[in-house]
Amino acid sequence: MPLSGLRLALLGAGNMGEALVRGLLHAHAVEPAQLVATDPRADRLEFFRKEYGVEAILSNVDAVRAADIVVLAVKPQILDQVATDIAKDLRPEALVISIAAGVPIAAIAATLPKGTRIVRVMPNICVVVKEGATGMSAGADVSAQDLERARAIFEAVGNVVQVEESLLDAVTALSGSGPAYLMLIIEALSDAGVRVGLPRYQAQALAAQTVLGSAKLLIETGAHPGVLKDQVTSPGGTAIAGLHTLEEGGLRTTLINAVVAATERSKELGKSFSKGR
Repeated sequence: MPLSGLRLALLGAGNMGEALVRGLLHAHAVEPAQLVATDPRADRLEFFRKEYGVEAILSNVDAVRAADIVVLAVKPQILDQVATDIAKDLRPEALVISIAAGVPIAAIAATLPKGTRIVRVMPNICVVVKEGATGMSAGADVSAQDLERARAIFEAVGNVVQVEESLLDAVTALSGSGPAYLMLIIEALSDAGVRVGLPRYQAQALAAQTVLGSAKLLIETGAHPGVLKDQVTSPGGTAIAGLHTLEEGGLRTTLINAVVAATERSKELGKSFSKGR
């Protein structure tokens, strides 16, 4: 077990921090005694203690002193301050994992002690239901064992793809922002169902299950999406009539443009953070 016997500190007990704690415990990747979570909200800490049986404290500094792995699960806007606060108490052998969107490894490294091993990850909101899509990039001196440990954390809540850091903006635009695109599509399909006579609750249930089932079919068969599309599309049938309308409306081009635009925006935000240091 990659995480056996290791002490993990999760700085930030928000939705992402909670998803990681729940996923790790459910997967039996760690025991509750291996985890410590921090947050400035006392009620949130009490919830973690009662719900998950883990140590939950106010102090980031106290949390990292004995930690083998430190997960920075805080907002990008406060990451620099958090990193500064823990720098002198971070163990030299500790692995640091950041999930702060848009914050480059170099910017984190500039605050932490020289030689700190850093892995940067970009998970999406679907980790909450253990179906996350996470991009992962390694900083300098990160070992194969470090990557295995980082991967084990995020595979407890979904799938992980390792990419070069320069591609994390693309990951942010595609899978990080992707749930927003798909929610819009599901909402539109639901509206369409209502338009043609279905009750709202049935239309939404059918639309959501269709997206879920289609994704599972693609993943489990390993087939190209075009092949699966063709299997549904019979000559002169309903699917080809709908596909013709989607092509006329430019759905394919619109989705591509959305990911390109989101990638450029992610790059802009990353540059803004670096300049603000």
